[in-house]
Amino acid sequence: MPAEAVWDAYLQRIGLPSWPAPTVQGVASLVLHHVQAIPFENLSPLLRQPVSLALPDLHRKLVHEQRGGYCYEHNLLFGAALRGLGLRVTNLAARVLWTQPEDAITPRTHMLLQVHFDGAPHIVDVGFGAMTLTGVLRLEPGVQRTPHGDFRLLPEDDGWRMQAMVGNAWRTLYRYDLHPQELPDYEVASYYVSTYPDSFFTQELVAARPIPGARLALRNREYTRYESDGAVRRRRLESAAQLRDVLTGDFGIALPAVEGLDAALDRLPDHG
Repeated sequence: MPAEAVWDAYLQRIGLPSWPAPTVQGVASLVLHHVQAIPFENLSPLLRQPVSLALPDLHRKLVHEQRGGYCYEHNLLFGAALRGLGLRVTNLAARVLWTQPEDAITPRTHMLLQVHFDGAPHIVDVGFGAMTLTGVLRLEPGVQRTPHGDFRLLPEDDGWRMQAMVGNAWRTLYRYDLHPQELPDYEVASYYVSTYPDSFFTQELVAARPIPGARLALRNREYTRYESDGAVRRRRLESAAQLRDVLTGDFGIALPAVEGLDAALDRLPDHG
């Protein structure tokens, strides 16, 4: 099990007293604690700050500085924790289709993990924003329940399609194959999404966090709470002060003390 002091701090950050067993059930508990404690957020790209994928920097930002991050940051940190538990983990890449047509050709800009338990492959993904997995999925077709909704994997000729039940319909989150990825693959994609002028991450604010019984989602000024019973509650945040309050209070983000934060929040578009 991970023994360094930084991993003790990680456990404290996610609210676990000790490491779980390296089983499906144990990792499912680790997943749920991680995603409920460490939010998805893109403040660094929005503020034109560099995003480092080096493990010490991920510990510093997500654990010690009480920040969140996007897919590469979350899944690289979580993958290192799983390897510390002695599990076999393969880094994968996906083409996001969440807001795209089903047949769209998109770049491989998302990271997820394949984890083996007793030789059987499973999927873990703690970094997909408002629809991030809060459980562990078996790599097989069919509907699988998680603490925050039903998901399913559909086999394709060259890989798999990840779908979630949203409202009363299945929606594709992304499609991926099982070709292993290396850190430089992610560094190239991360640099693109965090610096390209037209990238979503450099233009708009997004934050997400699942909590017991609900999912919280912020896009620009639109703050939405999706309840497990299907109720949806939305409100518009009018000012930088209101945005700060929600980011720190509801999402649990220790905002960076950088010049220009309020100006960036004030520039956010009205639409969500």
